[in-house]
Amino acid sequence: MLSTKPPPVTPPAVRTPGGRRAAGLAGALLLLLTAVVLSLAVGAKPLSPAAAWDGLFHADSAAYSIVHDMRLPRTVLGLLAGLALGLAGAVMQALTRNPLADPGLLGINAGASAAVVSAISFLGITSFTGFVWFAFAGAGAVAVLLYTVGGGSGATPARLVLAGAALNAALFSYVSAVQLLDTASLDRMRFWTVGSLASAQTHTIVRVAPFVVAGLVIALLLARPLNAMAMGEDAARALGAGPGRARIAAIVAITLLCGAATAACGPIVFVGLMVPHLVRALTGSDLRWLFPYCAVLSPALMLAADVLGRVVVRPAELQVGIVMVVAGGPVFLYFVRRPLSRAAAS
Repeated sequence: MLSTKPPPVTPPAVRTPGGRRAAGLAGALLLLLTAVVLSLAVGAKPLSPAAAWDGLFHADSAAYSIVHDMRLPRTVLGLLAGLALGLAGAVMQALTRNPLADPGLLGINAGASAAVVSAISFLGITSFTGFVWFAFAGAGAVAVLLYTVGGGSGATPARLVLAGAALNAALFSYVSAVQLLDTASLDRMRFWTVGSLASAQTHTIVRVAPFVVAGLVIALLLARPLNAMAMGEDAARALGAGPGRARIAAIVAITLLCGAATAACGPIVFVGLMVPHLVRALTGSDLRWLFPYCAVLSPALMLAADVLGRVVVRPAELQVGIVMVVAGGPVFLYFVRRPLSRAAAS
């Protein structure tokens, strides 16, 4: 006798949030690859992607010297600096629970800049190897001072922004004063202080890379503890995450990332503000996904801004720090006004 039961229905495949996030991360990597290709191809002498590829791998290519001597170091430094600043911003936002936290806005980059300018002007240090330690000292001191003045574990977003703005203004006033009083050092510092990738050199990349990698590893390891701390300190302790240790590790990661990027490129703002906000709309608040996304999309943004700076005033170029200020200012105002407009609507 034939069965009258209907055949079993196979439910449609459901994409899990993890699957969507993984697919999105693959798309972010593709976007980063596109930015790398543009960075190698676009400049005073434009190259086709095929010519840039040929110049990258064939020593007898006509584009070999252009790619290897000028654009490849600049691209690699943009990758490292973008990763460092974007990830530092994400860690700062998670640590302070302040969506407006950014190394450039809260004075971390300014602390590194003040220390580097002091080393250049007063001690005559001009090499990356010499002043990178000053950058770490300045970034670390300001990070600790900001966290203390802002209220420590009880800090509010408004208090941190006010403390960071005051520190930022004071430190950059000091940088400007040193530059005006020391005209011999002004010429050496003027491109560095606006944030630039144009003077990238291979030996600088080799020296900055270990610090960025160390900061990246610490930040990724902090994803779970900072996730737990978002639920409160008691819940974090119950889950085995030590809030004190996590804060110290976060400050170390921010210092390594901001100090290395600032020493190599100068102070560049808004990367650490813009990218985490964009990523949070894609991944939610889970830092185990947010940090890797920031590590991929931040260098893509940095390289895109650098390429834009080469194009808009060709044959001259705008420094990447200037491009980021022009692009990031309206975005910052939007993020500041959005909660206010929501509150007014309610």
